[in-house]
Amino acid sequence: MFKHSVFSLPFIFIAMFVAAEGWFGWELLFLGTLAAVTARNFAMGVNRYLDRDIDRLNPRTKSRPSVDGRVSNAQMVGFIVMNALLFIVVAYFVNTLAFQLSLPILLVLGAYTLFKRFSPLAHLILGVSLGLAPIAGVVAVNGEITLWSVYLAIGVMFWVAGFDLLYSLQDIEFDKAHGLHSIPSKFGADKTMWIARLFHFMAIVFWVGFVVVSGLGYWAQLAILFSAIMLSYEHYLVNKDFTKIDKAFFTVNGYLGFVFLILIIMEVV
Repeated sequence: MFKHSVFSLPFIFIAMFVAAEGWFGWELLFLGTLAAVTARNFAMGVNRYLDRDIDRLNPRTKSRPSVDGRVSNAQMVGFIVMNALLFIVVAYFVNTLAFQLSLPILLVLGAYTLFKRFSPLAHLILGVSLGLAPIAGVVAVNGEITLWSVYLAIGVMFWVAGFDLLYSLQDIEFDKAHGLHSIPSKFGADKTMWIARLFHFMAIVFWVGFVVVSGLGYWAQLAILFSAIMLSYEHYLVNKDFTKIDKAFFTVNGYLGFVFLILIIMEVV
């Protein structure tokens, strides 16, 4: 699912542009893109491999290639190992800190699938996984972790956890029936909607903190305003009709990340 990279890629590059105070070079653009794609491939591969038993029972997922035999178990394991090794190699060529963090990052990325089997905090673990993107971006450019990148990362964590809650509403009955731990199955649809709103409000708060601490100006402030409007629209779509969850998940959040990136580029360049 290469299209899922649209959620992490913009925030890697946002951090890189801010850290470099402008253009960071073609080499880091290539390495950053490769790192993001291989990390996402690894995470998705682990998810599909470990979730075979669950996906086989879910009407929404039973036709996935990982379940219906189009992709074998051996192919999935090979895919996971290949992308893990590529990610570590790419990190080695970025800098020393990136290389040291590469294995711990892979462990976090693989943890999401396991968490949902015993804890509703899985949504936040997914948020942490994508929240590592801006941390990785600033490490790639400066070889250190800055305070503003932490604010940006926490904002991403709440943003992702919030839209994952909305996405999980599709599986609320399935999760209940099979003992899976999700916030929707534990608290119900109405409370989940409120928790998702809280998470997205927190995302905006931390993104405001990112703008303030990093000393960015008008265009960055406009990025936060646009994000708040898009998140409000996302909740409007889902609240009005649960069949619009896919549109809210992919379209709205995809545009949010890329417009955020464009406005930050205008700010720093």
